[in-house]
Amino acid sequence: MIRLNQKQLQSEQTRKRIAEAARTLFIQKGYKATSIEDIVSATGSSKGNIYYHFKNKEGLFLYLMEEWDREWEQNWESNAHTYPTSVGKLYGLAEQLAADELNHPMTKVADEFFRQQEKTSDAEAKIAEMIARHLDFNRKLLQEGMERGEFAEGDAKQTAYVLEALLFGVSQMSRSIEREQLMQVFRDAVHIFLHGIVADGSSPRS
Repeated sequence: MIRLNQKQLQSEQTRKRIAEAARTLFIQKGYKATSIEDIVSATGSSKGNIYYHFKNKEGLFLYLMEEWDREWEQNWESNAHTYPTSVGKLYGLAEQLAADELNHPMTKVADEFFRQQEKTSDAEAKIAEMIARHLDFNRKLLQEGMERGEFAEGDAKQTAYVLEALLFGVSQMSRSIEREQLMQVFRDAVHIFLHGIVADGSSPRS
């Protein structure tokens, strides 16, 4: 366990205070409409102090995205034991993603940010890191299912891309889906991933 000295502890507390204030402003005003000056006013910190902890507004936002990712992973770890099978875990994954889309206060802000055409190389690199973590999560879940005999043997890494693309696609379409239908659409996506849509007894064309 890493122990922080008093100065490091104060710095981390300041960092979190700035991030929490920015999070509130992003939710209230949106990403683009929130300025560094707004964050200065909300925190009482100087602009220099904010830039000391975060390179820019984009870096601050990506820090909050990473916090969201970690929160999601912690929630998953807390609930994963309730799914005794790998198939059950896939459906549980879909349900947790749907719940996040429906309920997380940063969802609309993330939509706004990722719709931006211009992103810095730092942002692109950070997004790539997050996607890589998602793919590794999928790979481990699929590999576990293969080892348990629940899933057919195959390339878990390659299949992880397919799963991520499917769930990401549903996530991107979620704003055009009725809220009461979204959970079922995520579950349907997993069902199709597991079973396909070819009718029993038919011969799919290659």
